[in-house]
Amino acid sequence: MREDFDIYLASASPRRRELLAQINVRFQLLEVEVSEQPQLNEPARVYVQRLALAKARAGLMHLPAADKSLVLGADTAVVVDDAILGKPEDEVQAKAMLRQLSGRSHQVMSAVAVMCVERKAVKLNVSTVTMRELDEPEIEAYWNSGECRDKAGAYAIQGRAAIFVSALQGSYSGVMGLPLYETALILKEFGINPLK
Repeated sequence: MREDFDIYLASASPRRRELLAQINVRFQLLEVEVSEQPQLNEPARVYVQRLALAKARAGLMHLPAADKSLVLGADTAVVVDDAILGKPEDEVQAKAMLRQLSGRSHQVMSAVAVMCVERKAVKLNVSTVTMRELDEPEIEAYWNSGECRDKAGAYAIQGRAAIFVSALQGSYSGVMGLPLYETALILKEFGINPLK
């Protein structure tokens, strides 16, 4: 293991960088390209775990074959009525997602995977988020804030959308994009203890 950092992070997400820094995990970023298209009839829990592993694997492929470093990949999906709500492509899709989430509960599934040349492991966190009813002016204002772009389910719980959330059962960090409880557990399996 290198002395200046603990793992490689195969993610462009600023939230995942913030969350790893929060638990004192030192990392280097790896740029990876992975298709996020769900497979036919693929359950959401399978989808997020597959993508987390695919991102870690893609990161590992950027390293020399003899490199023993660890690569962390993660993925998060917002799930309502068994449908995966990805990142909205445009204003119409973002507003439709917010209307779909309004006044009801949905699940947020976050998977974290760690991989090295010898082995791999993945853990899943499932949280339930309840949103109050959103009116059209609020949906319009939230779109105009720019916050819902590039976010699964078209919202960011750590931002302005926090005022929409009436209840959360599960992991706040998991809804943000990296479940820290599971992340610490999986890193410990690979010999990294964030408390040290």
